[in-house]
Amino acid sequence: MRNKVKRKSKYYVYIVRCKNGTYYAGYTNNLDNRIKEHNSGHGAKYLKGKLPVKLVFAKEYKYYMNTLRAERNLKKLTRKDKEILIKIYEKEKA
Repeated sequence: MRNKVKRKSKYYVYIVRCKNGTYYAGYTNNLDNRIKEHNSGHGAKYLKGKLPVKLVFAKEYKYYMNTLRAERNLKKLTRKDKEILIKIYEKEKA
């Protein structure tokens, strides 16, 4: 009998704004936990010295591979494009 691998049902791409105004994009399967990790200093090395961070954009995906593709595309965006995306997100969220 084959063991089935349990997969997470939700994945997220996100953008955080750092204390110095820069943006960091990433992906996770637990958004709240990841933001806490970043702010506790146990997140990405890029964020060292740029804490605290604030979540400014998040999008949910069902499949892991779609999330990775979305993160790759998000990281390719210019700062201006990221800011446009963030403004759209904030309007939809309000």
